[in-house]
Amino acid sequence: MAERKKILLRLDPAVHDALARWAGDELRSTNAQIEFVLRKALADSGRMPKGAGSLPRRGRPPKERPASAPPDRPPEDTPEPPGDDED
Repeated sequence: MAERKKILLRLDPAVHDALARWAGDELRSTNAQIEFVLRKALADSGRMPKGAGSLPRRGRPPKERPASAPPDRPPEDTPEPPGDDED
């Protein structure tokens, strides 16, 4: 993977604050939100370069399960809770 470019970006403080709030709402960093918005604008205008890599996956890596562990799903025969039985 190619090294990511580092740039200095000057923004109006109100624009930065709006981006930071939006990023927080979507659980992204402000930097990741800026890249997300730029990529969406490029794609929407048909200007996304073909060789552009995908966004890096952020956050906690997926939990690894031992190969012998069963998949996560509820048991098939779940007993019904006690209650009023209609006879």
